[in-house]
Amino acid sequence: MGLSCGNPVAQASIKEGETVLDLGSGGGIDVFLAAAKVGPTGQVVGLDMSDDMIALARRNAATKGLKPPHVAFVKGSLTEDLQIRDGSIDCVLSNCVINLLPPAGKLKLMKEVYRVLKPGGRVVLDDMIAQKPFPDSLRSNMAAYIGCISGAILLKEYQELMENAGFKEVLFTENPTDLNVYTQGSSAGCCSPIARQPSCCASKDSGSSVAQASCCAPAPVTSTVAAPLDIGDLNEWAKSYHIYARKSDGPTTADPVPESALVNWWNAYPTPSSSLDALECEQVADLIKNPDTSTQSFVVIDVRRNDRGGGHVRGSVQCPAQTFYDDLPEFHENYKDTKQVIFYCGSSNGRGPRCANWYHHFATPQGL
Repeated sequence: MGLSCGNPVAQASIKEGETVLDLGSGGGIDVFLAAAKVGPTGQVVGLDMSDDMIALARRNAATKGLKPPHVAFVKGSLTEDLQIRDGSIDCVLSNCVINLLPPAGKLKLMKEVYRVLKPGGRVVLDDMIAQKPFPDSLRSNMAAYIGCISGAILLKEYQELMENAGFKEVLFTENPTDLNVYTQGSSAGCCSPIARQPSCCASKDSGSSVAQASCCAPAPVTSTVAAPLDIGDLNEWAKSYHIYARKSDGPTTADPVPESALVNWWNAYPTPSSSLDALECEQVADLIKNPDTSTQSFVVIDVRRNDRGGGHVRGSVQCPAQTFYDDLPEFHENYKDTKQVIFYCGSSNGRGPRCANWYHHFATPQGL
């Protein structure tokens, strides 16, 4: 969570009700800052390729009472198609991540960013840019790569990258940061602690508004990877930049605004990890029509929403799959002594099995 080279949220002019996408969201700090700005009517999606980071971010969100679709963390590679709807995003953020992608991956990502932005939508990036061509010794240095340096491209190349992606209004401004702090072994991040914005996190001990070096993570430790000390002053090789871009205005449409920018709502939740027995609709109907209360204990949870075709299952409990995961503790408390918990979805695309797996996974660690 300590890796960053700026605070894009502070520069993004995010407004209430907007939809924001954070690329490489890590533990979620920029997402949480953006969520406070979009308010309850907006949405912020964090995208990261790491299972561990996604799990951490979701735990952090839960402690703050933030849930999908308002705040969603989704696993996904930045070099592949983003699971985001066309023209659904007002603002795209990224904090020292794009430099980590291979050249082809950088272009692929920026084209995807252009696709998901609304007409007039904007990009606010903080990233590293090379000041001169890197020698092979720097390009191949793992410590420099982890430090967000060796993957940087030249300013001219970055400008061409944005133009090739479709952006015509792009601005680069240098962020005066001393990169040599990385070689001093006092920070695991790629930028000086003093470059972090006060809005990131404050010291509880002193009451100060000065941002901590770890950006709300545990205290930084000295890296065990050898730092690139043989190349001299890092500031001569790379610099941190603020990058602003805007998608050209386009015709407005009368299409309804989707509830979520996500292509699939379930991507905001853990992937089910087990396979459970399935019942045919006739078997469920027989249970309901001919209950044997002396030997059977069951409940049917109808997880359909707007496709219930004339009504829910008679005697069932209704809870749309889209919100079921967040209500798991309550459902478990209500039905932990019930022998069969049946999730009904009719002919949907997996809502019943998904909810059943989530419930089973929640209950299993408790010995059920």
